[in-house]
Amino acid sequence: MANHLFRRTLLGLTATFALSVACAGLANAAALVIGSYPSNPPFEYKTANGTFEGFEVDIATEVAKRLGMTVEISDLGFQALFAATASRRIDVAISSITITKERLSSQSFTQAYYDADMGIAARKDGKIATPEDLKGKVVGVLAGSTGDKWAKDNKEKYGISDIKSYNAQQDMLMDLASGRADAAVSDVPGMEYAFLKMKDLAVKVRIKTGEQYGLMMTKDHPLLVKANDAITAMKKDGTLAAIHKKWFGSDPVAGSASAIEQPLPKP
Repeated sequence: MANHLFRRTLLGLTATFALSVACAGLANAAALVIGSYPSNPPFEYKTANGTFEGFEVDIATEVAKRLGMTVEISDLGFQALFAATASRRIDVAISSITITKERLSSQSFTQAYYDADMGIAARKDGKIATPEDLKGKVVGVLAGSTGDKWAKDNKEKYGISDIKSYNAQQDMLMDLASGRADAAVSDVPGMEYAFLKMKDLAVKVRIKTGEQYGLMMTKDHPLLVKANDAITAMKKDGTLAAIHKKWFGSDPVAGSASAIEQPLPKP
C-alpha cells in the first residue's frame, strides 16, 4: 500500500513538474522584436485596441512562428526603424522598406516578398499629370524613404521648390489633401489603399523603379538565414499567397516576388 501511494505521489509530482516546465517554456519563449510605424495600411497599421495588423505583420508573425518564437511589435517612426535595427533595439523592421544597395551597407534584408513602384500623388482636380508639372511645387515625402531620395535626386531636374518630410504617411497625405503640399511621392500600394477613403486624391504618375520589399534586420543578424528560409517555405506551401489574397484581394502575380523564391540580397 505504501509503495502504491509513493508511486501515485511520484507520478503526480512528475506530471506537475512537466506541466510547470512546459508553461515556463511558453512564458519564456524567445521573442522576435519587430519595429513598425503604425500608419501604413494595408501593410501595417495599429488598431483601436493598440494591436498591429496588416500584410507585413502577418508575414513577420508567421516567420516568427516557424522559428519557434513569439513576436513583440514596437511603434516607431519610419526613419527611427533604421537606427533601431542598427543599435539592435529591434531584430526586424517592417514598413514597406525597399531593399537598396545603400541600405544593405548597414542593414540586412531577407529575400523580397513584394514588388512595388513609386508614384506621384496629387489632388484629382489639380494640374499635376507628369513629373515636369512639379516645377515650383511643394512635394511631401516620408522621411528616409525612397520617395524622399527620389525627390531630392530630382529636385533640380524638375524644379521642385520645396521638399517637406514627414514621419507618418497619414500626416503627409493630410497635408496633400489640405493644400499644404502640392504633391506626394511614395509607394503606390499604400497610397492607393489610403485613397479608397481619401477620394479627392489620386496617384497621377507611376514611377517604374523595380522596388521590392523585404524584412529589414540588424546587419548579419544570426536569424537572417532562418528567417529567409521561412519565407521561401511560405512561398512554396501557399502561405504567403494566402496572406496576399487576404490583404489585396487577389493571388500574387505569377513570377512576382510574392510568388517565387528570390535570392538573399547581398551588399
